Formats: sequence, structure tokens, C-alpha cells
Amino acid sequence: MKISIIKPGLLSTIQDMGRYRYLSQAVPVSGAMDELAHRLANKAVGNDDNNATIEFTYADASFKTETPVLISYSGDGAFLVYNNELMPAEKPLFFPAGSVIKLIHNAIGVRTYLAIAGGWDVPDVMESKSTYLTAAFGGFKGRALQKADVLVSGTLLSEVSNGILNHLIENSLTYPNWRISRESLLPENRQAIRVVLANEISWFDATSIISFLTNSYTIDRRSNRMGYHLLGKPLVRKVKKELLSTAVTPGVIQVTGSGDLAILMADCQTTGGYPRIAHVAAVDLPLCAQLKPGDTIHFSEISRDEAEALYLEREHDLSLITTAIGLKYIKT
Repeated sequence: MKISIIKPGLLSTIQDMGRYRYLSQAVPVSGAMDELAHRLANKAVGNDDNNATIEFTYADASFKTETPVLISYSGDGAFLVYNNELMPAEKPLFFPAGSVIKLIHNAIGVRTYLAIAGGWDVPDVMESKSTYLTAAFGGFKGRALQKADVLVSGTLLSEVSNGILNHLIENSLTYPNWRISRESLLPENRQAIRVVLANEISWFDATSIISFLTNSYTIDRRSNRMGYHLLGKPLVRKVKKELLSTAVTPGVIQVTGSGDLAILMADCQTTGGYPRIAHVAAVDLPLCAQLKPGDTIHFSEISRDEAEALYLEREHDLSLITTAIGLKYIKT
């Protein structure tokens, strides 16, 4: 399967679940900012969760199918449109060769993920296909997608992908009547970001801790795949010493020297010297991935045990989705 890029959009890169095994060598995780949307797009076409997708930032992009393709999309940054018809998300979509598909603006969020049966076929770099733009490696030639780029899928399709393809293949657009409910996997209040208090919480006075957990913060325009700067009331340290550089991962919330907050995201460095006040619960990182400048959020404290329970519950729900799709298309 093959597509060609007509219009790449603001920032479109190949991503998978990231490269976690090289943090000790100062290589960032990278990978999909919204891991949930990435995984659901893959599940809808029968892929493994780690198959590469295209991460589109905002919209205003388009591509052409050079062969018949089986694709799906998920996320809040854009809608897929074909022949002026809005395409449903989180379900397999079969398009014949020569189809021109556009991504148009979705005001809710920022990022959208396009999966293809077999995953996008780009070389593995340090056991991942994810693009890390700062060092120009991974993904499609280590860069963002450009006009006229041609992308192909992997040739090895799963049994589920083959089953879906056999049910849908026609000479025109086709898709089934089922879809994955992404909404059921997300909290109703997307502005409340659940956090676990972190190592240096004791460095801040009680007033600052209360402020952190009760005040709202606005996403600053100085935000990208490395991290989000937050605008709000600065926090005050009661411990004035400096922190030696220590390990950080996506989801860590640091407090800068001026008392401002920063949420580290997928392309963040592997070590940092600012105190860590909290860590975003893994289940809420997808909410952070869809935040755009001007959005407001507030933080809600949960325990480490609660964060783990929420994660395990979501993983259980995702495994049920995989099983349900498999039962539809795997012959027994």
C-alpha cells in the first residue's frame, strides 16, 4: 500500500510507541505524543500497537492513495475528508487508488494519527521508527514529511488486517458499521489533569503546594513536543538549593528558577536540573498531548496506587478492544 503527500501540514512525522531502552544513553523516548490515539488508530486496522503511524499536528494537510489502502485515524487535531464527506474516526477505511484525502481543522485539539494496515515502513533506528527531529534521526529520513514524499506500508499484514481487508475491498470507499469508542477511554473533564506528587514536593511551602493544586494554568505558545510552558501564579521554594541533574521522563512537571511550571513531553531531555513537583498520571498524558496554546488546565492529586489502578484499568479496556476486533475477523 502506498500514499503520496500532497500537502504535509504544519508538522507531520512518523511515530510509534518510542524508544525507551536508550534513556541511559541520553536518547529521548520520542514516539506518539497521544499514545492512546496512536494505539486506537492501529487497532482499528488490525495492527500491533507499536506499528508506526503518521502524527499530524493540527490540520491543513492532504495525501493521495497511489494504491488501494486500508487506513484509520484517531485524535483531536483534524478530521479526514474525502469527496467533501467527513470520514468516521477509529474505524477501518478502505480507499481505492487515486483517492485524495484531506485533513481539516478540528478545534478540540492538536494531534491526529493516521495508521495503515501493516504500519508505515521506515527503517528502525535504535529499535524504533519514531522521528526525533532535534537529532534528525528515525522516521522518514529523520525529518518531517514534505510535499511529494511517498510512504509505503509494511508488507506483512496481521490476520486481523487481512480479514478486515477481505471484508471491505471494493472499487470505492467502504467501511464497517462498527467503531472504537475513544471517548469511553477518556475522562469527561479533560481540563483536570491527574498527577502524583513527586520527589521535590517538600521543596515548596504549603501555600505554593495548595496553589499548584487549586489554581488554573494556561498553555503558553512556547510549547512543543519537548514540553509545555504553563502560565500561572509562580510557585515559591522554601528550599533554595539547586538540584543536581537527575532523570526525567515524559509527564514530569518541573518548576523553573522563576517558579513557572513546565510539563515534559515526548521529546524531552533524559535529565533535568529543575525540581520535580509532580508527574502526570500515564492515563492523562493523552489529554496533555491535545492541549494547544491558550487552553487552561488544573491539576488534581491522586496517589501512586490510584494512578497504577487507572492505568491497569485502561490497559484492560484496550485488550478487550483488541479481542473484540479479532473475533470479528479471525477465522476459528
